[in-house]
Amino acid sequence: MMDHMIFDISVETYNKLSDSERYLLEHINNHIEDIPEMSIVKLSEKASVSTATIVRLMKKIGYDGFTSFKYSIRDKLKLSEKDNDLMDNIDTKIKHAIKKNEHEVMRTIEMLNVGNIEDAIQKIHDAEKIYVFARGFSEMIGTEITMKLQLIGKNCELHNDPNIIRIKSQRLKARELAIFVSLNGETEELVEAGKNFKIKKISSITLTTRMDSTLANLSEIVLVGYKASHSLFPDYEIRSRLPLQVMSRILLDAYVIRMSEL
Repeated sequence: MMDHMIFDISVETYNKLSDSERYLLEHINNHIEDIPEMSIVKLSEKASVSTATIVRLMKKIGYDGFTSFKYSIRDKLKLSEKDNDLMDNIDTKIKHAIKKNEHEVMRTIEMLNVGNIEDAIQKIHDAEKIYVFARGFSEMIGTEITMKLQLIGKNCELHNDPNIIRIKSQRLKARELAIFVSLNGETEELVEAGKNFKIKKISSITLTTRMDSTLANLSEIVLVGYKASHSLFPDYEIRSRLPLQVMSRILLDAYVIRMSEL
């Protein structure tokens, strides 16, 4: 299921990791560009974990060891000569911004789990009604998801008001489906709704960038994208929703393809 990519792992696999292994996974995620040039000893020092912890994590996520993982990451981050030529005349900072967005898209695509997408498609198909819940800047993606589902004939509505989200989460029925769009998966009213759905055994799908978030742990199906650690708006809570948009488009495109085959 991993296709040799570190973050394309199931929630079940992630839940089996120890606290130190989860911390290490997050550290690697935030410093992925540095990994190809780093020794296992250097990573041990930087992440403040033992080399044994690194080796154990590599085994659990499908690699023979740190060296094979490092070479895999190096191959996936390597630019082609054509890419380098196109970027030669661009200002260094702008070049970095371009590569940051490209990296978020590519890593998100690589992290997607085909099995999760197929399960989500089936849930969407079987649902009598779909409720999309999103807050803040994620609302734009929620609106797009809702509109597309409506255009293909699904009974779907979007909710972004905290009070309405809380009320609606107590009234969903067995054949209905909830879709959460949340960058960090910790928005209070969404988490509360997720808890209500879990108690009532209502199916839910979450699009997020944090596999270890509260909302992800409450959801039946989780699609996880890659979020870069650096933001160009550090003084504000404005982070890129590009990973969420990529996942939503792939999910809905895949749904249309599957439905056309029936």
